[in-house]
Amino acid sequence: MTTLIKNAHIISPDVDIQNGAVLFDGKKIAAVFLDNDNLPVVDQTVDAGGKMVVPGFIDVHFHGRSGYDFCDGTQEGMNAIGNDKIKDGVTSFLGTTLTVSEEQLSAALRSAAEYMKAPTGAKVAGVHLEGPFINPKCLGAQNPEFVRKPDIEMVKRLNAIFPVKKVSYALEVEGALEFTQQLLALGITPSCVHTAASYKDYQNASRYGFKNLSHFCNQMTPLHHRDIGMVGAGLLHDEAFAELICDKLHICPEMIKLVFKVKGAGHVQLITDAMRAAGMPDGQYDLGGMNVIVKGDAARLESGALAGSTLLYYTGLRNVYEITGYPLKELIKSTSWAQAQALNLPGVGKIETGYAADVLILEDDFSPSAVFVDGARKL
Repeated sequence: MTTLIKNAHIISPDVDIQNGAVLFDGKKIAAVFLDNDNLPVVDQTVDAGGKMVVPGFIDVHFHGRSGYDFCDGTQEGMNAIGNDKIKDGVTSFLGTTLTVSEEQLSAALRSAAEYMKAPTGAKVAGVHLEGPFINPKCLGAQNPEFVRKPDIEMVKRLNAIFPVKKVSYALEVEGALEFTQQLLALGITPSCVHTAASYKDYQNASRYGFKNLSHFCNQMTPLHHRDIGMVGAGLLHDEAFAELICDKLHICPEMIKLVFKVKGAGHVQLITDAMRAAGMPDGQYDLGGMNVIVKGDAARLESGALAGSTLLYYTGLRNVYEITGYPLKELIKSTSWAQAQALNLPGVGKIETGYAADVLILEDDFSPSAVFVDGARKL
């Protein structure tokens, strides 16, 4: 099946083409055409009407949507999450876990494996283990009952069920440096969060290839003039990839602007860190066995601490565009290309010949009007 998207404003990393066209041949992008190029005869044509056509978003850190959590471990929940992330422009994601029991983690990974036998919506590119190997003094909205020391054998057991692509843990806890090396040897991206790590801890781990910081600025050591901490490390080290929750609650607009100014969009990964209340009305919800109250755009524990977000992915991009004013051919690096580089995901993140036909048509407010996953229209 060949598909042509014509009359497209194509925006891809370092690319901005007016009146272009994109050709899909099956699951891949077969060609990109400029204005006035001769267009081929195809099986089906989609007229973008001059709207933005961009690579599909990749959300590498989010827990749930539409009333379901990835850790629920049910097929009903997995199907709802996969189908509804499409509405947000997400074509691939990492199912992100919580600090819960290994039994519950295993059930979640089994549900992802079953879903990927015949995915009906967004693709599950792998799993992101957020915890349980965190600092118990930096819990945020994680459950203290299940916190444990780094355990590579546990990761291997889970990875045998469904691919683990990233593990977020505290760099300063006992065994963390060896754990970093073990993860890298398995091809799993090590990342740090829920941590009191010092800058020296970052330096020690970076010697082995560590370079990823989960929900940057949140639940990690802040910038200080005597120890720049993990926030300082993320800003100072060009190789570091920083995840950002751009709901303007977890990080203020000025900090968002600063991070993009210092790091550049190519090393910023927009994430939602959304919990099950995303796309749902205000009310009370569960997060890893803890009660969460959702009001307006904020999800909080009863203590008042933020408990993930209700952010929809395209809203985060719109926020960043309004805050920074950067050209979209730069900002679009932060929605899929940076994620692909940080996690070694080949063949995604660009509108370019040979890349996956994971493509969006966006309205002026960045909401998707059409979504293609592996060349098949899902919205």
